[in-house]
Amino acid sequence: MSNVSISTNKLTIGYADSQRSRAARNIVQRDLTFSLNAGEMVCMLGPNGCGKSTLLSTLAGLQPAISGEYTHKDAKNIALVLTERLSMDNTTVHDVVALGRYPYTSFLGGLSSEDEEIIAQSLEQVGFEHTTIPTQLASFFNAHSDGEKQRILIAKALAQQTPVILLDEPTAHLDLPHRILVLRLLRRLAHEQNKTILISTHELDLALALSDRILLMTPGKGIQLDTADHLRQTDAFTSAFGMDIFNPLG
Repeated sequence: MSNVSISTNKLTIGYADSQRSRAARNIVQRDLTFSLNAGEMVCMLGPNGCGKSTLLSTLAGLQPAISGEYTHKDAKNIALVLTERLSMDNTTVHDVVALGRYPYTSFLGGLSSEDEEIIAQSLEQVGFEHTTIPTQLASFFNAHSDGEKQRILIAKALAQQTPVILLDEPTAHLDLPHRILVLRLLRRLAHEQNKTILISTHELDLALALSDRILLMTPGKGIQLDTADHLRQTDAFTSAFGMDIFNPLG
């Protein structure tokens, strides 16, 4: 049985050009063909503007592909965690994590006892201790630190129970210890729950150390998907970033 959980075939991505006709598109990347496996964490690296966020949005179904094919277009198969710093006044942790159950709820949106159990389990999986979960569920989202908020949003993605989780800069607002903790958590979830986790990040050092594979994107020139060691050996990072990023002093 194939272990591939998400794949693309000659996928061309971009976005509408608001200054031109509706049919016009700004193409960001062309002919992207790759496969991601269940049980692996892949970090997507590349300079700003190369199309990382556009690719995530396309895979998540938030914007249409210009051409080509990709799997898992059903929203129930993909959970997405975005990079925006969220502020939710008067919204409890329970309500945030419960958003992950809405694809499964009834027409009226009611949560079953099974849904409630999944919400609590999802919080526990991201490090909220079992004895404190009832208190955490009732607490307000905005009362938590940035690191805790990020873990709560990951819990929301886990509550959705999808085989694929996409994350756009999940460590952008965190200090170094919390960046390490979040990426360690995501790696553990991929390996222990057999999920495919694709992360767009600028955390080069942590991505090299913790990811199973790197999806390296070069502006206008496509992608390379391989281990960090092989990409370094082939000088792929220099080509993608236009400089020797491992020798900042030149």
